[in-house]
Amino acid sequence: MGKHSRPGPPNQPSRVASHVDPADPLAPYEKRRRPPLDIYRRHRPLHGGASHLRPDDPRALEEWDGFTYAPAGTASDLAAAAAWVVQAEAEPQ
Repeated sequence: MGKHSRPGPPNQPSRVASHVDPADPLAPYEKRRRPPLDIYRRHRPLHGGASHLRPDDPRALEEWDGFTYAPAGTASDLAAAAAWVVQAEAEPQ
């Protein structure tokens, strides 16, 4: 296996786009509308810093709107924010 056999870190999903439908004129643009690393919901500490250092601090919840991450609310701590992210992954798209 060569050094450059697969781009990107091995613990992240592949960014290779699925087959592009030649009949769809907007297919190349839809690929650009995907969020980075296909993460549709994320959380960030309200006061900055690494999230694992202060798990009891409040979090800002952000959701991908097709162009950028938009504020979606707040969570009281890391556990509540992580549950909000997992809830979105369990819902059917």
